[in-house]
Amino acid sequence: MIIALAVFSIAGIIVTQVYWVQRAFDMKSKQFHQTIHVALRDVAQQIARINQHTVKPVAITQLSSDYFVVNVNDVIDTNVLEHLLKTAFSKRGLFMEYEYGIYDCSTDKMVYGNYISSKANAQPNRRVNLPKYDDYIYYFGVRFPNKTSYLASQMDIWIFLSLILVVVILFFGYTLFAILKQKRLSEVQRDFINNMTHELKTPISTIAITADLLTNPKILDKKDSLINYAHIIKNENARLQTQIEKVLQSARMDREKLELQTEGLVLRPLLEDIATNFELKAKNAGGSLQLRLAPEEVSIWADPNHLINVVGNLLDNALKYATPHPKIVIITEVIGSTKKKKLHLSIQDNGIGIKKEHQKKIFDKFFRVPTGNIHNVKGFGLGLDYVRQIVQAHGWKISLESEPGKGSTFRIIMPTRLITKDQ
Repeated sequence: MIIALAVFSIAGIIVTQVYWVQRAFDMKSKQFHQTIHVALRDVAQQIARINQHTVKPVAITQLSSDYFVVNVNDVIDTNVLEHLLKTAFSKRGLFMEYEYGIYDCSTDKMVYGNYISSKANAQPNRRVNLPKYDDYIYYFGVRFPNKTSYLASQMDIWIFLSLILVVVILFFGYTLFAILKQKRLSEVQRDFINNMTHELKTPISTIAITADLLTNPKILDKKDSLINYAHIIKNENARLQTQIEKVLQSARMDREKLELQTEGLVLRPLLEDIATNFELKAKNAGGSLQLRLAPEEVSIWADPNHLINVVGNLLDNALKYATPHPKIVIITEVIGSTKKKKLHLSIQDNGIGIKKEHQKKIFDKFFRVPTGNIHNVKGFGLGLDYVRQIVQAHGWKISLESEPGKGSTFRIIMPTRLITKDQ
């Protein structure tokens, strides 16, 4: 509703302003034509007096928006015409550039007269052959090449008001953008608080129940139960610490510049080690984890610790959002010419997929695909934000291809480097 009303209001204001500016311009143009007609009629009448002819109604024809021809029924002296035009235009406040020409009966052409400007040393910017008019025999033509810019210069107040309107629209648009951004941040904050409350509530409840059991005098004689309950408390405490550390780490990455400890790495053994750790998790979930690595061995510049965390986060998400029988594939491809090879690292799964409207937000901090009040998947929405930050810090690119019900593929594109004999 806000966007619709805002767009409607802005569109209405713009249309209204354009309408009134056009009306004002048309009025200025009409006044300009009337003034030109009066000035040219005065010139024609003065030429008739100089030639000692009876002054008749002067015929003025406008052949285009900026070109006028004036019938004088007698020979025209160029110097006299130029003086009379200057005097007539100056008298009526028309200080603008123009060019005039006189029709020559012997050649049946418009003889170019002169280009007049109020500016010193002005040169005609568009000197053209003035068209002739067959209905007259003795006439001259006057063209105003800068008519549009001249009229625009007479509309200072309208230009000023239009600029103010543009500033108001930009400010209004920025305000609307800020409101929508704040609304989105508020929704993200609400979802984060809901997720965090749920994630922290479970281990706290488990610790509380276990602590109550430990206070039961009957448990004191059961050594195995005591050890088991102690392990439960220890594990849940470690889980709490992990969750809190994720939030604190995210806050630190926002405040501080991320510093990478990059080195030359061969990706194949690193991926094989990671796959070994996640293969058991995949089997326990009733699925599998496969490696399809490129036969060509290349190296990359990367921070090994952060790279392991990035791949681990992507594999962890693939398991979280997997179908009952997850199938995860780690794929590497070397693409490009010899000097500009790129290594494509893809994590492919057959999970639930992501709708298109959520794919652009999937790397935003705290964002999680809406699932209503269902919290069967743990997390704060920080994993993919961390992945994005690390990928950007390395100067890599990451993309997502996903369809609901058909799984997802996260692809990271990395520049390669040559492997030397010392490596």
